[in-house]
Amino acid sequence: MPTKDLTLMDLVDQFATEDDCHEFLAELRWPEGVRCPQCGHDGVSYLKKRRQYDCNKCRKRFSVRAGTIFNDSHLPLRKWFMAVYIMVQSKKCVSALQLKRMLGVSYKTAWYLCHRIRVAMFDEDAAPLSGVIEVDETFVGGKKRKQPGKRTPRLYGPRSDKFANKTIVMTAVERDGNIRLGVVKSRRRVDIERFLREHTSDVASYYTDELSSYDELGNAETRHETVTHSEGEWVNAKVHTNTAEGVFSLLKRSIVGSFHKVSRKHLPAYLHEIEWRYNNRANPYLFRDTMLELIRAEPMEYKKLVA
Repeated sequence: MPTKDLTLMDLVDQFATEDDCHEFLAELRWPEGVRCPQCGHDGVSYLKKRRQYDCNKCRKRFSVRAGTIFNDSHLPLRKWFMAVYIMVQSKKCVSALQLKRMLGVSYKTAWYLCHRIRVAMFDEDAAPLSGVIEVDETFVGGKKRKQPGKRTPRLYGPRSDKFANKTIVMTAVERDGNIRLGVVKSRRRVDIERFLREHTSDVASYYTDELSSYDELGNAETRHETVTHSEGEWVNAKVHTNTAEGVFSLLKRSIVGSFHKVSRKHLPAYLHEIEWRYNNRANPYLFRDTMLELIRAEPMEYKKLVA
């Protein structure tokens, strides 16, 4: 079943029934033929009315959903497929409320569905970035509301009150390559270096702004150059952080235009979604690859998600 450069009309035509969706998932999960998840035997019988398989050796009955993130969901696969397609094709993201209206489900179902799809969008085996890397940070969150009778905690430092209730997000952007997004505790050098050690290779060239925490970022194997934004310098030959600023623009447009509010607890999941879509921007098989990651992802319980 072709899934290259899939359009919305292609999706509707190719996956018109639940049987079409089950067949597609079976091909993704068992490309060399269906095998029993319990004993590994490849001799199985298909029970069409139940959409289940019956192992001819151990007699275990299972479906294509068994052991996957789809297993505990009563939602039709057609709605799963539509939700995945909409999310991977929405450059500035789509809200759970919008999916609720489009799929005809409750808000709770749509919200839970979105977060389970985001679990599959986390690429934990991604290769470290190398070459020329732009590094930047931004603040996400609203202003701290004053509560009657309670003293607002004060953070010391320049513009501390302005950022008291915000979360710091960092990005590393490989020129003409992939990106990494993550939440850091502070803009101190120790936290910045921890982020870079986790996501970049030992041999790289870093382009940053003039934040003092970036001072002496380079070593014998790396090079570090800066642009001074405070003096109106945005580009110095090839040195700039404009690509990183563009990534943050996508993030903030997603929050302002789609999500409106993003909790600090779930912010990493939203970052994974933006990172996955950006890093696969030239992938003609994005829908298929996202579905494959959903099959491989561990099931997520609702009570664990909201705990």
